[in-house]
Amino acid sequence: MKLLYITALTLLLNFSLQAQVDSTKVATTQKDTTKLALNMDAVYARPFLKLGKLPISIGGYVEANTSYFATDGITEGMSFQMPRMTLFVSSTIKNRIKFLSEIEFEEGGKEINIEFASLDVELHPLFNLRGGIIMNPIGSFNQNHDGPKWEFIDRPISSTTIIPSTWSNVGFGIFGKYAKNNLVWAYEGYFSNGFDDKIISNPQNKTWLPATKENNERFEESFNGVPLITAKTALKHRKIGEFGISWMGGVYNKFQEDGIQIDKKRRVDLFALDFNTIVPKWKTYINAEWVWAYIDVPDTYSQQFGSKQKGGFIDIVQPILKRDVLGWQNSTLNLALRMEYTDYNVGTFNETNEKIHDDVMAITPGISFRPSSQTVFRLNYRYIWETDIFGNDPSKTAGIQFGFSTYF
Repeated sequence: MKLLYITALTLLLNFSLQAQVDSTKVATTQKDTTKLALNMDAVYARPFLKLGKLPISIGGYVEANTSYFATDGITEGMSFQMPRMTLFVSSTIKNRIKFLSEIEFEEGGKEINIEFASLDVELHPLFNLRGGIIMNPIGSFNQNHDGPKWEFIDRPISSTTIIPSTWSNVGFGIFGKYAKNNLVWAYEGYFSNGFDDKIISNPQNKTWLPATKENNERFEESFNGVPLITAKTALKHRKIGEFGISWMGGVYNKFQEDGIQIDKKRRVDLFALDFNTIVPKWKTYINAEWVWAYIDVPDTYSQQFGSKQKGGFIDIVQPILKRDVLGWQNSTLNLALRMEYTDYNVGTFNETNEKIHDDVMAITPGISFRPSSQTVFRLNYRYIWETDIFGNDPSKTAGIQFGFSTYF
């Protein structure tokens, strides 16, 4: 993996050096604003640098920030983070055959992940093939997660702790799109490797779907031989917005060993709705996602392991200034607000019939400055309420974050 990183970085440096010699040979791919783009198009709707007639384009983005948080009045002081740097490499191998990879370096290189590495074969706008490491199309954030696209430093809680974004697996599937006038409809469907029993056997000691990401062997073989199925359909109207509905489900436990049945098949199923729009009069951008998760937890587990989870977020971004600033044309200043809620254990205690809590609520106002659409400077104030399983008074965390994210 590190060799791949070095190779990609070398390519990028070589491109940059050659660009200094002859910048006319370097071109930045332009986004086609005449087409209606959906969340499913996000992996290719990125700025790429292309050198001359070489069949390879390269790009990426980086995020860095500082934060100061306190929980119930206790703080560990200020800290600085570089949560991720990502490299993209795409290639048109042949007419209608193309490849794209996304390699992410998290926490200063502590983790290196291939998040996307797929070959697309375009047969017809309504029927195309995709195979390799795919991003399961559940919700909207998992597909459209690049830092420079968001006005908030932290990723949505429900999108990372119920949907374990960024969630990708080895698999194969089909996708297609139909567009007419101001309307576009699209679909995706994939078979892939899936979850394992770490979602109920983990250090958090509760149902925790992100724990399955620790199993890197899912890129080599299925945990139980049963494919995870992910399907999504989305509809977008130019004047109304985009609405998506998605489902991802499969068996997560090892139910047989050497041909001998050792347990029943236990399923995990996620359903998600997502919506985004721009209010024409004020150019207000609204983006929302909600997810439900249903997990077949064995009866021998305690009630702190939730069999049902739910959560979501809504982002509201209001441009308040658009003008040339310091020579940057059409720079934008935005006010932003995120509200989110996540419940890891939906239900009531068997003994008392009282509500089981284990939930998180957060609100994040912020302000962002974009010297271009590819770069954002962000200042967020974040307030979080976390309630334990018994519903005791919530712990309160508040803090300020400042940072940037940019494509390069």
